[in-house]
Amino acid sequence: MAKNPPVLVWLVLCGAVCALAAPCEFYVSTKGNDSSSGTLRRPFRTLERAREAARAARAEGVTISVRGGDYYLSQAFRLSQADSGTEAHPVVYRNYGNDPVRLLGGRLLRGWKPVTEKPILKRLAVEARSHVLVCDLRAAGIENYGEMQSRGFSHPTVPSHPELFFQGRRMTVARWPNEGFTEIAAPGDPSAPHDEHGGILGRKEFGFIYSGDRPRKWKPSADIWVHGYWAWDWANSYERVASIDVEKRLVRTAPPYAVYGFRKGQPFYFLNVLEEMDQPGEYYLDREAGRLYFWPPAPIRSGEAAISLTSETLIDVRDASFLTLRGLTLEYGRGRGIEVHGGERVRILGCTIRNVGNQGAVVAGGREHLFAGCDIYQTGDGAIELVGGDRKTLTPASHAAVNNHIHHIAEWSRTYQPGILISGVGNRARNNLIHDGPHNGILINGNDHLIEFNELHHLCLETGDVGAFYIGRDYTERGNVVRHNFFHHLGGRGSIGSMAVYVDDCASGVEVYGNIFYKTTRSAFIGGGRDNSVENNIFVDSKPAVDIDARGLDPKPVWHDMVYKTMKERLDAMNYLAPPYSTRYPAILSLEKAYQSPSGIPPTGNRVVRNIIKGENAANGKWLRIGWRAKPEMIEIHDNLAGEDPLFVDESKMDFRLRPESPAWKLGFKAIPVEKIGLQVDDTRTALPRR
Repeated sequence: MAKNPPVLVWLVLCGAVCALAAPCEFYVSTKGNDSSSGTLRRPFRTLERAREAARAARAEGVTISVRGGDYYLSQAFRLSQADSGTEAHPVVYRNYGNDPVRLLGGRLLRGWKPVTEKPILKRLAVEARSHVLVCDLRAAGIENYGEMQSRGFSHPTVPSHPELFFQGRRMTVARWPNEGFTEIAAPGDPSAPHDEHGGILGRKEFGFIYSGDRPRKWKPSADIWVHGYWAWDWANSYERVASIDVEKRLVRTAPPYAVYGFRKGQPFYFLNVLEEMDQPGEYYLDREAGRLYFWPPAPIRSGEAAISLTSETLIDVRDASFLTLRGLTLEYGRGRGIEVHGGERVRILGCTIRNVGNQGAVVAGGREHLFAGCDIYQTGDGAIELVGGDRKTLTPASHAAVNNHIHHIAEWSRTYQPGILISGVGNRARNNLIHDGPHNGILINGNDHLIEFNELHHLCLETGDVGAFYIGRDYTERGNVVRHNFFHHLGGRGSIGSMAVYVDDCASGVEVYGNIFYKTTRSAFIGGGRDNSVENNIFVDSKPAVDIDARGLDPKPVWHDMVYKTMKERLDAMNYLAPPYSTRYPAILSLEKAYQSPSGIPPTGNRVVRNIIKGENAANGKWLRIGWRAKPEMIEIHDNLAGEDPLFVDESKMDFRLRPESPAWKLGFKAIPVEKIGLQVDDTRTALPRR
């Protein structure tokens, strides 16, 4: 036989060999050759070639072991139904031994030089001129410079523009101000009316007025952008600047505009301005010239500089079943890290997804898909999205996110891009550690989801009227359980701030049981909903611990229309008076009578029972706030320990276990299994991060 037989011959030979001996294993190496046999000594070079061999192997269970190194993806690595295994013998793609394997959607950049072009130097701040470097992307063969896109609240999620990363972190597009925000001085509409909260809200097509004269120093550009929370502290977006009138200090943005218009005093900043590259870590891409300018925060040779290029999802799985991906690192893509559509029991284990432009991982449909032991961070949008199950039949999908470390998320789209988004029926999030994000940690829609043993902290850092956990505006989304989680040290801006568990806009049927809340402002908030339970929780330094209102009784059009139009349409869409809703959630049947009254829907069926409250508001009764048309007689309240020392083991170390002599035991309080909360050591996670 020839020394280098054709690929087809090798496929036939490998298939025959693997069919005789299961399991079968192929190997991939950056030093391999796609014309070789795929053995440990003669590995393939690409994942695509290994995929072909695995399909042809006809073995019960195939493992593709990838040797350490960087593998560049110019397009998605696609897996389909043809790449499925069986329940007993899944197909596995994994790193070899403990080898670090990276799948990169970008390029490492070299050839940085000092800036010598006089027109560019003249535009740079004096303090920046000796520090800024330039990389000629066109000379390096990089031609796809992309474009920035309007993104954020109510804007579609789109693949990001190219981004620069250095020393493993996302760098900052040149902006002003350098940190935080400036504020809208006034709407651009001279006849702007006051809104229902007393603020002046201008029409979006008229733009807004800024303060000061900073833009006078900028060269006119068609690619200057603004980012802001234009009307509300929970709705941000990036908008392209159509024009700047430096005399009137007027900015007009291009369509699609800020969703709710512009309000005086709301925060924003300018970005993608070359003249504002005035501190370490900032960069600017001149798309016309194909040149990237960068002020590195450390010597350029001290770390890896990379640009994201691939707009497609790095790993795209469609209709595959019994497939496992383990021990892989994905980064430097403009889009998502992993997508899983349809199929059954795809498992993503011990992987790292970082430095991507959109979500880290998305599951859409299928059954029993699992993300476990993964580290997902520095994402442009959220981290994990699990969608699956049939809401009309209440058939669960049973997807799960377990034992994942999720942090520094939503670095571009700042709102409603949570650490974990769950939608559909019967999915769960367990033992995840989620921290450092501007908005939600966990956001759910649908029914019968289980949120347990998670630790969430330092969330809601840039937004207001926000929940670390959030559900809202649907009477039919019932059966959801939030239990044995630890919420602590949350942020929140504006007069409303943040909530740890936010059951918003008449959401109902949520069980909040056995959680620990510490330094979380409003801890458990029930916004007009029914049949919610707050039981057996610990609240420490909450202001207040529990907040309940009756907004469904407010006759103002915004609330009246919510319950009699939006909420009623969603009830009818689920045929709530018939099985499975009428039998699975019998309390929902009481809404039929409630809707016979035009005076609103009261928050009946809520319970606040057997909780422990400690802090300045514990003894004076302010730990429980009942307002906005709600009355105490609407709520079941009893056996709560407030104003008496619950005798924690060590509050200074956040050890909120109860001592044997705690007075809470006499009220029937049940021990919270704190040792099970947060990340756990298992076969996907061999060590825990240092606190």
